[in-house]
Amino acid sequence: MQNVRIVDLPIVREPRGNLTFIEGGRHLPFDIKRVYYLYDVPGGAERAGHAHKQLHQLVVAMSGSFDIHLDDGFEKKTYHLNRSYHGLYLCPMIWRTIDNFSSGSVCLVLASEYFDEADYYRRYDDFIAATRKAQA
Repeated sequence: MQNVRIVDLPIVREPRGNLTFIEGGRHLPFDIKRVYYLYDVPGGAERAGHAHKQLHQLVVAMSGSFDIHLDDGFEKKTYHLNRSYHGLYLCPMIWRTIDNFSSGSVCLVLASEYFDEADYYRRYDDFIAATRKAQA
């Protein structure tokens, strides 16, 4: 969990409105290969529920807010994201679930790799077994 962190993104403030930008390799410890976003999430719904073996991500609340619950197999932590100029960096081997989406929220995710189903742990028990094996 020590590598998970909030990334403060630059803000260019103007009377006409603010601008924030993200540059791979500069604001992130990875190059961006994929971008996706979650929106129109129904009240009470939960997203994610998986971990990645190799993928790095930055999660940003572009609009509204949500909670992201993290688990590295040994420690658990929750972040409440609600600012578009803060991103949550997630390294590999972090189980995540996202819930408590506010109305109209948009969750933006920047990823270090293209989609690859083989990179996922979709069963929590498999993820825990892998974390224990890595510690042995």
